[in-house]
Amino acid sequence: MNVQELKKVANQVRKNIVTEVFYAKAGHPGGSLSAAEIYTYLYMEEMNVDPAKPTDPDRDRFVLSKGHTCPGLYGVMAEKGYFDREELKTFRHLGARLQGHPSMHYLPGIDMSSGSLGQGISCAVGMALAAKLQKKDYRVYTLLGDGELEEGQVWEASMFAGAKKLDNLCVIVDNNNLQIDGTIVEVNNPYPIDRKFEAFNFHVINVENGHDFEQLAAAFAEARAVKGMPTAIICKTTKGKDVSFMENSVDWHGKAPNEEQYKIAMADLERIGEAL
Repeated sequence: MNVQELKKVANQVRKNIVTEVFYAKAGHPGGSLSAAEIYTYLYMEEMNVDPAKPTDPDRDRFVLSKGHTCPGLYGVMAEKGYFDREELKTFRHLGARLQGHPSMHYLPGIDMSSGSLGQGISCAVGMALAAKLQKKDYRVYTLLGDGELEEGQVWEASMFAGAKKLDNLCVIVDNNNLQIDGTIVEVNNPYPIDRKFEAFNFHVINVENGHDFEQLAAAFAEARAVKGMPTAIICKTTKGKDVSFMENSVDWHGKAPNEEQYKIAMADLERIGEAL
């Protein structure tokens, strides 16, 4: 896909996110919207995955460590063809495959159930080690929130990944600077994020605009070329991106829009889509 096509997919992923949380009357739109380009680039360009073969042993793996932002993951999976877009309206409904946190037991294409913050990266590190032991070529990607970096388990996993030189592991940080209780600086400052990962023997790539596909493409290409150490890509993003009343607002970490707000959000995204 070219950049323009990727932008259109990301815009549709945002529409999907808003639709999911509206129909569920619950969910986490802010941190889902901030990662829309990351999800889009991973599934449309970067990862070797096929919706027709979700358990292919040679596929790349993706673990959503910040599992509460699964509306974004489901949003891009629908665009990739894992399931019909209409199923997004069943998000968080009783008995639905699209649970409030990703579950590998319900939905083919989910590589690890996640939600307890800090645990997803540990599973991803284990998958990367397994690939090395089995002499497999697949890569493992995991997406973390910046607030999630306050969990000690993140750094235990990172220490292990660096020590084992897991160059098939790519950790992505959605650095939107907000978590449920406020800015990450106010709650429990994890900065400098890049130097912390460097201390655990990671190759670190800072992406100044995590919504820019050219910057994302360059970062993932650089990560693929790294040998002998894992990579951390730290992406600066905007929480609630492209929805006027959600942008940079901690209020929209974990609540759903009402009908009037839903219409405004969809109109915002429709205008952006028409301009693409």
